[in-house]
Amino acid sequence: MRSSGILLHISSLPSKYGIGTLGKEAYKFIDFLKSAGQKCWQILPIGPTGYGNSPYQSFSTFAGNHLFIDFDILHQKGLLKGEDYVNYNWGENEQRVDFDTVKKNKLIVLEKAYKNIDDTIINKMDNFLKDNIDWLEDYSLYMALKEHFNDEPWFNWNDDIKKRNPESILKYKDMLKDRINFYIFLQYEFYSQWDILKNYANENGIKIIGDIPIYVAQDSTDTWANIELFQYDSDYHPINVAGCPPDYFSSTGQLWGNPLYNWDIMKQDGYKWWINRIKKISSLYDITRIDHFRGFSGYYAIPAEDKTAEFGKWNKGPGIEFFNTVSSVLGKVDLIAEDLGFLTEDVHQLRKETGYPGMKIMQFAFDGSESSTYLPHNIECNSVVYTGTHDNDTVLGWIKNSNAHDFEFAKEYLNLKGEDKDICWEYIKSTLSTRANLAIVQMQDYLMLGTECRMNIPSVPSGNWEWRMKVNSYDESLAQKINRITKIYGR
Repeated sequence: MRSSGILLHISSLPSKYGIGTLGKEAYKFIDFLKSAGQKCWQILPIGPTGYGNSPYQSFSTFAGNHLFIDFDILHQKGLLKGEDYVNYNWGENEQRVDFDTVKKNKLIVLEKAYKNIDDTIINKMDNFLKDNIDWLEDYSLYMALKEHFNDEPWFNWNDDIKKRNPESILKYKDMLKDRINFYIFLQYEFYSQWDILKNYANENGIKIIGDIPIYVAQDSTDTWANIELFQYDSDYHPINVAGCPPDYFSSTGQLWGNPLYNWDIMKQDGYKWWINRIKKISSLYDITRIDHFRGFSGYYAIPAEDKTAEFGKWNKGPGIEFFNTVSSVLGKVDLIAEDLGFLTEDVHQLRKETGYPGMKIMQFAFDGSESSTYLPHNIECNSVVYTGTHDNDTVLGWIKNSNAHDFEFAKEYLNLKGEDKDICWEYIKSTLSTRANLAIVQMQDYLMLGTECRMNIPSVPSGNWEWRMKVNSYDESLAQKINRITKIYGR
């Protein structure tokens, strides 16, 4: 069945408090999606962000980002008063997230809410911990330890706790008991708000498309608590790290720095850690996009001491056996394979064997090659087509910044005419008109926004992930315009 949706991360929602939340504006956006005839809302990973504020560098693959907890909902629950959160500085620019300011002040306000919890909430937190003991116990301890060690990552902690000496674990659990409980409260509240929001979306015919990064951050509870599952030496130093070779985005490749999996060890227990991860993610989302799908076929290993990604080597991944194991344990899981970048025949074969839809990016189509698989007439039904992803420019930005040869080819192919904003709409219509079963448009593209509003520039370490929508930047007239073209193209 043909359908369409909009890509907009939680952090980009309007808010009076510096960053998008799971509150009123999220519900308003779901109403907008329904009115616009959309069936999906795609977001980025929702874990607590670490280095560079990237959702792909999270302190935990299982935890939720406490920055998305909504103050007004806490107010309604009696955990906050209005004066507890209205008089803080949340940043000077309503279109950019000031992460340093938001992180600092949001934690102060959430601490006030924590001090107001009663026995009823404490009992619910206890049950929440029992239901999520496989990750929450380690995560809450990890976050408390990070604070204790001045926000340093685990590999800079004292040797006893860095290497998880059992006696040291018990010592710090006792020493940091209240702070650990605070982080349990944050996860309890995040998931409480998330579950209600997701139910509202589903009740209104909207599916949530989430995102699971293939790799975890080096500074994370995932590596600290499961060091044997990753490529580390006996001194707890990474041997190789993740990235990709020189490509469309960077002439020296992308050095992500994430630790790589020890797939041989993971295989021994039937990929238990991954099974638990996908099971958890599948309870959060209706459909999940697997970032860097090609890493399951073959992954690029860069020596940990290298400064660029130019001299890595390709190693074999777990392949179809991994996905067969996932299916045998969890049954059918709705996944999208992010099969972008440097692809070889084995990657194409793996995607075909899994049956997962791949991704097609319209901006990649017009490189002057009439054989490009991204050209609309070459796009398969079992695909998800995007105007662009979080790693791409906006359509308006692409129009202004693409080289003349590529743009002339796009104009000829798509019969683009008129002003830039007219071209934007024709470009969106062309995306919706493809044979792909699902089409996703960035919200920035429906708002006709330029490069200054793109979400991420790969290989640029700072200034990303900050874009936010202005309050009242969309309305019913835009919803009806989107609804009309959605119906025209049978989505």
